[in-house]
Amino acid sequence: MATRPNNELTPRERQVLELLKLRWRNKEIAAELVISENTVETHVRHALAKLGHRTRQDRWDDMF
Repeated sequence: MATRPNNELTPRERQVLELLKLRWRNKEIAAELVISENTVETHVRHALAKLGHRTRQDRWDDMF
């Protein structure tokens, strides 16, 4: 599956994905970044769409 360049991701989307890659939970990410869990989910959804992935189960290594 072709991916788009990482520079299309916002800094916050990259930050959230990096924490997910480290296996942090949404709740932990939200607390660390002082945002709501819903906002974390939105960042994840937008980032995955930009990268051409549909789910979090896609290989993380392919995202970066």
